[in-house]
Amino acid sequence: MTINARRSRLAVSLGLSLALGASAAFAQPNQQVLADAEQYKGEALKLLERLVNIDSGSGYVPGLTQVGDIAIDELQKLGATIEKVPNSDGTQHVLATFKGTGKAKILLMAHMDTVFKEGSAAERPFHIKDGRAYGPGVMDDKGGIVAGIYALKVLKNLDFKNYAQITFLLDASEETGSDAATDLIKKTAKAHDVTLNLEPGRPADGLVVWRKGSATALVEVKGKAAHAGVAPELGRNAAMEAAHQILQLGKLGDAEKKTTINFTVLKAGDRTNVIPDQATAKADVRAAVPEEFDRIEKDLARVSKDKLIADTEVTTSLQRGLPPMPQTKESDRLMAMAQGIYGELGRKLTEEGSGGAADASLSAGVGTPTLDGFGIVGGNIHTPEEYAEVESVVPRIYLLSRMIMELAGR
Repeated sequence: MTINARRSRLAVSLGLSLALGASAAFAQPNQQVLADAEQYKGEALKLLERLVNIDSGSGYVPGLTQVGDIAIDELQKLGATIEKVPNSDGTQHVLATFKGTGKAKILLMAHMDTVFKEGSAAERPFHIKDGRAYGPGVMDDKGGIVAGIYALKVLKNLDFKNYAQITFLLDASEETGSDAATDLIKKTAKAHDVTLNLEPGRPADGLVVWRKGSATALVEVKGKAAHAGVAPELGRNAAMEAAHQILQLGKLGDAEKKTTINFTVLKAGDRTNVIPDQATAKADVRAAVPEEFDRIEKDLARVSKDKLIADTEVTTSLQRGLPPMPQTKESDRLMAMAQGIYGELGRKLTEEGSGGAADASLSAGVGTPTLDGFGIVGGNIHTPEEYAEVESVVPRIYLLSRMIMELAGR
């Protein structure tokens, strides 16, 4: 059966589930899955503690290798075939493959890298307070790794193999992105029928049905140096021109279309007594639809022609990062299935979008139906106060386990 045929079968299956009605199709919890998820809560938290207490910031080879080795050991115990894929920075991505007896090919994704520098784990080690687990990367995305491993343990306990293949892809460079990761995710996603991304569950206990894409705007200014005290009029101040450009180009966002542009990096000069002849400014650009990046790129060039300081040279460019992940009929069907499964526990998922780009965008971009946010629920992402809700561990393991089972066609 071709991939497109399998995806059509998946869409039909999802449609039938909706036609039956969530309340009828998903009335009572699967008691064995629930019991296993509850049994594994303590183990899952211990694994989370081990991972959090390892520094694994993007590009930090020792820590990312250690996290990868721990995950590989756990996955091999479950029967996975392991492949390590080199990354450009010396780290390695991990592909863990499970073969079954069914027809569906299901891709799980999580990432091993965090945004935190070396030493963060020692400064803020894993700890639990008032029902929340804290530590660098606890919910983004070490909680996702843990959710994936323990959902697979639940399936092994059930001897559930009604799938053709489950692949668990662990990205070593999600926070910064890399050509190697992009190529690997696209290639792997194309070979699967559906992707469940294990980014953190949102604070309101939801799943992510759309994500903005990302880009970086670069503004470069060439001026003319001069003595700042003796003859400033002979110079052409690149820093002042860059400030002017930041103010006007920073207005190119479009709130109705969810497009934002925020200047975050400015560099100019290195001596206080010299008019700077060079300046650069970088902006974080987010958009919900690809055509907005085209519009921003054109408007950057057009608007930057309006200069404050004559005889300066201003050039602009836009470097595209991850594409947007749009909300689609397929993601709506997946969300409805997840909602029904969560309903088995008497819980309700919120349907959310995110301004943050993620690997799910790459999967969705190659046409594979994708739903995001299956990790442990948490908040304060990318800050020293990042946390994971301890009581979300069991329902999230249950949700992911049952989602795989339903997608496999059981």
